[in-house]
Amino acid sequence: MRDPYSILGISKNASEAEIKSAFRTLAKKYHPDQNTDDPKAKERFSEANQAYEIIGDKEKRAQFDRGEIDGEGKPKFYGGPGGDGGFSGFRNAGHRGGPGGFKFEQGSHGGQQDAGGFDDILNDILGGFGGGKRRSTGESNFHAGPTKGADANIMARVTLEDLTHHGKVQVKLPSGKTVNVKIPAGTQDGDKIRLKGQGFGSAKSGQAGDALVEMRISTHKLFKVNGSDIRVDVPLTLYEAVLGGKVRIPTLSGAVNLTIPENTSSGKTMRLKGKGLPKKEGGHGDLLVGLEIVLPEQTDQELANLMRAWKEVKPYTARGSEFD
Repeated sequence: MRDPYSILGISKNASEAEIKSAFRTLAKKYHPDQNTDDPKAKERFSEANQAYEIIGDKEKRAQFDRGEIDGEGKPKFYGGPGGDGGFSGFRNAGHRGGPGGFKFEQGSHGGQQDAGGFDDILNDILGGFGGGKRRSTGESNFHAGPTKGADANIMARVTLEDLTHHGKVQVKLPSGKTVNVKIPAGTQDGDKIRLKGQGFGSAKSGQAGDALVEMRISTHKLFKVNGSDIRVDVPLTLYEAVLGGKVRIPTLSGAVNLTIPENTSSGKTMRLKGKGLPKKEGGHGDLLVGLEIVLPEQTDQELANLMRAWKEVKPYTARGSEFD
């Protein structure tokens, strides 16, 4: 174990506030939830925890500074002049009258200590990583009993087709195992699925943390998502908009025929009920069809002549007074 002061990057005469500030900085930087792709971060995080447990506690810090305990909080041993072993974890309390008449008092190094509110500090600065207050995932001899491993944040890309048909998505766990995770009905972008005990293991043989699988919806070439509704923009020819008729419309469950009314303006939106994404409460959202008139790519002289005549005979206003 390296020197705790060196680990936290502070001097030996640092104040309590400076010690706490240094620990906060390292905890934020190396917390496993924020460094899932960096195996060394977990080691650095645990090392910072151990250092703070020693010098973040007034009594332990004093014992360490006197050389009575090491950087892990364990008592140091030394051999006396006559070969009799002694503990530097015991301190001389004064001479009581003759050879061998010293009274020794054992230093406190075995019990659980409140190293300056260690858990409170971690809950305060790391609570946002998992959406609420949690226990420290640091691994050291500070905590009594098994320590739960860190949660693992995993991002999974899902398609609109997966969401529609209640499909599954493959995710790779910290153990290296790949599993299929079923996508619940009504899953939205950013929703998280918790896999109990599938996160990082604990070095102290405690319970493994959880895996938090965040669902991210992949961009679709046709559809845009708006809650449980989806939208698709459909180009219309000029004659389809003027004369009306049936137009083939893609949906997530197969194409359907949509009847376009006569004299349909560009920008009109039509609604196909139940053709959207599944809802948590059951049923499906809708498919919103935006209609856009598209003119021929090449200039058509007959169309141009028709529009000139129409302009002369039947002019009309497309814009309201707010454009004047």
